[in-house]
Amino acid sequence: MPVPAARNRRLLTAFLCIAALLVPVASGAQPTAPRDFQLVPEPPSAAFVDATATHVPIEPALHATDSVLIDVDGDGDLDAVLSVEYGANRLYINEGGGRFAFRPGAFGTAFHDSEHVRSADFNGDGHPDVVFVAESDEEHQLFLGDGRGGFTDASDRLPAMSQGNGLAVGDVNGDGLPDIFVGSTGELNDGPKFVPARNLLFLNDGKRPGHFIDATATHLPAGNDQTESVVLADIDRDGDLDAVLASPSLANRLLINNGKGKFTDASDRLDLAVPMETREVHIFDANSDGLNDILFFNITSNNHGWQKDPQTRLLVNDGKGRFRDESAARLPTHRFSSWAGTVIDLDGDGHKDLLVGAIQVPGFVPLQLRAWKNDGKGHFTDVTLEAVPQSTVGRSWSMSQGDLDGDSKPDVLIGGWGTQVRLLLTNKGAYYKSLPPFRKLTPKR
Repeated sequence: MPVPAARNRRLLTAFLCIAALLVPVASGAQPTAPRDFQLVPEPPSAAFVDATATHVPIEPALHATDSVLIDVDGDGDLDAVLSVEYGANRLYINEGGGRFAFRPGAFGTAFHDSEHVRSADFNGDGHPDVVFVAESDEEHQLFLGDGRGGFTDASDRLPAMSQGNGLAVGDVNGDGLPDIFVGSTGELNDGPKFVPARNLLFLNDGKRPGHFIDATATHLPAGNDQTESVVLADIDRDGDLDAVLASPSLANRLLINNGKGKFTDASDRLDLAVPMETREVHIFDANSDGLNDILFFNITSNNHGWQKDPQTRLLVNDGKGRFRDESAARLPTHRFSSWAGTVIDLDGDGHKDLLVGAIQVPGFVPLQLRAWKNDGKGHFTDVTLEAVPQSTVGRSWSMSQGDLDGDSKPDVLIGGWGTQVRLLLTNKGAYYKSLPPFRKLTPKR
């Protein structure tokens, strides 16, 4: 959670929470009252059209920290589940073509400080379920989907709580059931001071799928974790899921899985050339050699002033189980802070490109989303001007992607911290056809 000014922010948050109770909730992307102006469509980029103004509920002060795109109602298109800081988590139903409508109360009406959301079929009924982790109130939540757009609160099945910031789901012990890995921090008054924190590992109970066993003490290394982001991926090519942990205050870490869900620390394999305050980690094959590489999105500080170098870092797999920092040779240099981004093929050439959130710190100033194109060998070039619509400006937070408009290409939903959630669609022709006819004004003769 960033800190524009800690005391003022708390007062503002309290005011907004009270105000939110007094304002009627709009159910769809369009304003409830008729517009008294003509919508002038923004020009698209080579990759996307920014469909935010017409296809997303307009909430410019919402703190949408993360999202997952899943089909919650079985109609064949992807809906959006959003985690929300200091609010109720949200469900946006896709009404077709990527146009979202807000369904209030899908996850209750209580306010939480939710940082991340992930989805899996935890109870094996064939329907997607969702799990949220919360920071300040430390109330993680589990909701079981019914496949018709409804959810049942099953949070009492989560065996422990923490100051949750990272979240990943996957089968870590090879029993065919998705497990939950929670990254925990111990921030005091939003940092930069911390108390010791412990990550959590919840193993899905094979005898009662959808119930969880706390395996933290037996399956995770003991110590002070301070984990902001977690990714589960096969790092050592032995067929099971290992874990890469990003930290806001300590060195980033690598945990190796023994195949049964027990992890040991192998962080000495990471070339951590400089101190980092990392907010998000991604695993992907950057240089097309068939090996997983590691990307860290970093900030200079949690808006406490200029402290650490916020340069995004790419650690390349050397094929021998170690990861070298090759950022200087492979990534554009920058001084903005990046709380999040996503790995995506922007132009359909089969190479993994990057969308990179950008915020100016000090100041916490919203900036335009960045796009970095991969040459196929893991060298990235900034192509923001051609790939990102010029209107895509905000405090970009965690992003999700999937085909929302039916053209078999990945679209992107971008979270925002106190700025509007944004939607980038790839089917530009279909989007413009969905808009009302444009009435051109001419002089009266």
